[in-house]
Amino acid sequence: MRKLDTTVREYHWGSRTALAELRGEPSPSPVPQAELWIGAHPDEPSRLAGCDVPLDAYLAANPAGLLGPESLAAFGPRLPFLLKVLAVAAPLSLQVHPNREQAVVGFAERGYRDDRPKPEVLVALTEFETLSGFRPPAATVALLDRLGLPSLAPMRAELSGGDTGGALRWALHTADAALVAEVAAAAAGVPALAHVVALAEAYPADAGVVAALLLNAVRLRPGQAIHVGAGVLHAHLRGTGVELMANSDNVLRAGLTTKPVDVPAVLSLVDHRTGPAAVLDGEGDGPLRTYRTPEPEFRLHTVRPGAVLGGGGPQLLLCTKGSIVVSRGGAEVALRGGESAFLPHSADAAEVTGAGEACWATTNLPGHG
Repeated sequence: MRKLDTTVREYHWGSRTALAELRGEPSPSPVPQAELWIGAHPDEPSRLAGCDVPLDAYLAANPAGLLGPESLAAFGPRLPFLLKVLAVAAPLSLQVHPNREQAVVGFAERGYRDDRPKPEVLVALTEFETLSGFRPPAATVALLDRLGLPSLAPMRAELSGGDTGGALRWALHTADAALVAEVAAAAAGVPALAHVVALAEAYPADAGVVAALLLNAVRLRPGQAIHVGAGVLHAHLRGTGVELMANSDNVLRAGLTTKPVDVPAVLSLVDHRTGPAAVLDGEGDGPLRTYRTPEPEFRLHTVRPGAVLGGGGPQLLLCTKGSIVVSRGGAEVALRGGESAFLPHSADAAEVTGAGEACWATTNLPGHG
């Protein structure tokens, strides 16, 4: 087991308190702190504490021994997942991630960051608000009728015909500052659309505000999670959570951002299926709670003292509250809030003691975790 040194990324939407307080640093921080990265992504690899060796280089020196044969065969000589803490004080971009085949083609032909998909699961540490996936068309039509805006008639017509993709296309290609202002004024009288008003205040000329009318608005309680698969249009709005994803940085943006957007790419990738967002309550009543998704690269668990962490495959452990000690094979690593460790492949289980809480990342392969 190796304790890790990690890096905080600073973006305008980050919090000046959440990560600072998690890590026991002065709060508020001088600038917004948005993401704590834990893993071996080449853009921001964690480093082995005490020797400053990047985790990706450490794994590359002994992939079979550190990752295990199953992970090596399934995902190659790299850590298949990336763990983050997101501290969201302002809305993130309206975005989508490619599936495996789309990522391979996009990397070869369209300048994607890498050739891997980027599905995600996020467990809330605080109350967490997000937009995720398309609401059933009839429910959105009912909301549009409450707004009563003739200017949204084309969107309503697409939805009435069951064409959510057409409604999204219309919004992203048509909405301008005048329509955003009109929608925000009308939404101010509809409590279910308070997030749309807030988005319009942050991005008063962004077509993504109108597109947000189509999406499920989700409020997670601490300990609840949401799975965001490939093609799911989403935008995180507020709160702090631990996010586990495939080890990729492929993000295609449609709006709600000052970064470049690629509306045609988003429209080509987006999953048009409708229904409730994939909210997970987790499985298990003891000190270990598991959030299962169909993604092979990762499985996320929350951990309290007394938990036994099964062996098999590479693992990351992040302390999210208080302090813990993880013990395996006669070795111990102590972690405080915001600190993390890499656990290499082993047949031995690890035990967690102390007085804190943690998140544990494993692969989703049989016999792991």
